[in-house]
Amino acid sequence: MKAARVHECGGPEAFVIDNVPDPIPGAGEVLVRVEVAGVNFIDVYQRRGEYGVKLPVTLGQEAAGIVIGLGPEVGGFHPGDRVAWCNVLGAYAEQAVVPASALVCVPAGIGPREAAAAMLQGMTAHYLATTIYPLSSGDTCLVHAAAGGVGLLLCQIAKSRGARVIGTAGTDEKAGLARSAGADHVIVYTRENFEAEAMRLTGGAGVQVVFDSVGRSTFDGSLQCLAPRGMMVLFGQSSGPVPPFDPQRLNQRGSLFLTRPSLKHYTATRGELLARSSEVLEWIREGALKIRIGGDYPLSRIADAHRDLESRSTTGKLLVFPD
Repeated sequence: MKAARVHECGGPEAFVIDNVPDPIPGAGEVLVRVEVAGVNFIDVYQRRGEYGVKLPVTLGQEAAGIVIGLGPEVGGFHPGDRVAWCNVLGAYAEQAVVPASALVCVPAGIGPREAAAAMLQGMTAHYLATTIYPLSSGDTCLVHAAAGGVGLLLCQIAKSRGARVIGTAGTDEKAGLARSAGADHVIVYTRENFEAEAMRLTGGAGVQVVFDSVGRSTFDGSLQCLAPRGMMVLFGQSSGPVPPFDPQRLNQRGSLFLTRPSLKHYTATRGELLARSSEVLEWIREGALKIRIGGDYPLSRIADAHRDLESRSTTGKLLVFPD
């Protein structure tokens, strides 16, 4: 089978399309024919070497496909089942071996593109708005990269829970997409100071929570936007990692909270994975949560998908499919 692998960490050109043996599922594992895989910033961090992975590696942590084989000691799945998963390496390939414990069944009425796009980013938006900081009426949140894959979903979920949503985006086009997803206000950060605008929009009070996937370039300003006892949720670093800082700053700004969460810790049990994924997929099936696909790429062009994602010129979700 073909797989997009990285032999040496580096830029998008580090990808090599290799012919590798078809994988064989072991105990508790399922063999899946990949239909669609999702492209995420964690893949970029791993390709660059910022998040350590053993080389050579087939990247990609999210996909949807069809079960074509079962290893020993697997129950609950059968050949032909439509499944999806995340947080398992190896999705940038024609086939993948996935632990049965990581798979969820895709309900009727949801296609593979929507299923693949929903897993990592959909469940990330879900745990951010329902568990990390359970938004409710009266809360105001600031969502950075509001027209990105997580951002568009997060705006929708936050609005459905009654929160006031302030988003940031780099262009007027992206700002329009964020508004269509439920953002009450969108700050175009390329011409407006998002910190000053957020404080103006809240009458100087600040927001209860900031959802920041950007990192280095927004972190300091995000802290300044928070109300006393507000929460800074740093869940990504598309602009680079945040330098070390003095925790006393959290006290000086009003006993702020800071967390650096990861989806794997919020789907740590089988029960939590099923509960979170089933709610997200049901929202999509009902039309309550809309997925925006920002680009489809054949596996042979995975480097282009990474270039486009890193340029921050894309909106919504990027997908890759076997040629």
